[in-house]
Amino acid sequence: MKQTLELFDENFFAQFKATQQFKKSQLILGPAAEPSGIFYVKSGFVRLYLISESGKELTLNIFKPGTYFSMIWALNDVPNIYFYESLTDVLLLKAPKDEVLKHVIDNPEVLLDLTKRTLRGLDGMTRLMEALVTGTAYQQIASVLLVLARRFGKNNGSDHELTIELPLTHRIIGTLAGLSRESTSLELEKLTKDKTISQKNHLILIKDLKKLEEKSPISFIEEIQF
Repeated sequence: MKQTLELFDENFFAQFKATQQFKKSQLILGPAAEPSGIFYVKSGFVRLYLISESGKELTLNIFKPGTYFSMIWALNDVPNIYFYESLTDVLLLKAPKDEVLKHVIDNPEVLLDLTKRTLRGLDGMTRLMEALVTGTAYQQIASVLLVLARRFGKNNGSDHELTIELPLTHRIIGTLAGLSRESTSLELEKLTKDKTISQKNHLILIKDLKKLEEKSPISFIEEIQF
């Protein structure tokens, strides 16, 4: 059935009646396995990461409800090299690769919007990479928190105060910044002491978004989406 969507949404995926559930911290897909389709995140959060030859873990993206993944594999027909892990309990909807590609081909507006999202994400990732390569550890953590605030932040009734509604350990934040857990904890403590953020139950409150932006080499960053 031809869709008239700007993007793939829940209705597109739901028509295939294929769901998968995962408990927190479960491996959804590893680099040794070919994806069985394209996955839509109906609920929960999914982490995309790599492990280097030296064993260092690097988080590349976190998918939230309403997003989908394994498009790199579907569009480029290349082997999957990533790990996908559930950060929380997760419910996924799944669509066959062939149906997804047909939907893209049949609907030019979907391809256009997907291209725009990919380029925005690439621009955001490039800016973040620059901050991670050239900035201090303090600036690296500030930049990562800025990305998380843009993508997962919920306004708390103030223009500059919001909560990152994603449970994150210091270890996971460190894998986003390319820092050890110990270094990450130290820099987060500095941001807490200067009242830029506060931390409670693995949630981070950005107490002053403008102040956080001033601490990062990047003043604005688009959300990263693959």
